Amino acid sequence: MQQLDEEIHTPLGKKMMVLPRALKTHEIPEVIEEFRNAVAMARIAGFAGVEIHGANGYLLDQFLRDGSNKRVDEYGGSLENRARFPLEVTRAVTGVWGADRVGYRMSLHFPPHSMADSDPRTTFRFLSGKLDDMGIGYIHFEESRGGRMGFVPPDNRIGGEIRAVYSGTLMVNGGYGAGTGNKAVSSGAADLVSFGVLYLVNPDLPERFRKGLPPNKEDPSTFYDGEERGYIDYPFSGA
Repeated sequence: MQQLDEEIHTPLGKKMMVLPRALKTHEIPEVIEEFRNAVAMARIAGFAGVEIHGANGYLLDQFLRDGSNKRVDEYGGSLENRARFPLEVTRAVTGVWGADRVGYRMSLHFPPHSMADSDPRTTFRFLSGKLDDMGIGYIHFEESRGGRMGFVPPDNRIGGEIRAVYSGTLMVNGGYGAGTGNKAVSSGAADLVSFGVLYLVNPDLPERFRKGLPPNKEDPSTFYDGEERGYIDYPFSGA
């Protein structure tokens, strides 16, 4: 079986990635129905809303980017065709719940897993504009913070460009701190800022922000490792 020259985290530890196959055209409606059913189950379970994961090299992201999508049917080739599947999934999800309870996560820069796009600015502006037409509740827009996902300099972030084509709530993510997060909101580049690693390693992050305290240093060797190390053992300030 052909493999990609990269490891991925699994419940059984790190394994070499297996090269995925392209979905057959007739299989795509079945996958869309799986998204629809998952959202219906989430609503029954009492969720307040859902976020569609269209980022980080997962299935919808694979269809969207021209570096991974090599299809020759109506789901490949042009940007309009590559965005077809993500938008069909979004329509199915909003059909269950209503657009105002649905968010969409996307990641502009994501080089792992052999992912690439020749013109990410155009690609993600296009998708964001289409999501705006659909009236979804928010876009969760990730720009890499560094490490294996690369680093996006502040002057190369395009959150402001997404803001120009998307009128709903825009949440940004990726290397923000208290100061840069507040600047993103006050400048109008975003409505919200989310924190991932920073919150993971600082269980008292809001308190640290309020007091101007330095954050804990993350230990990437523990990421996706399971058990408590690196997840619930970071100290509170003053501890």
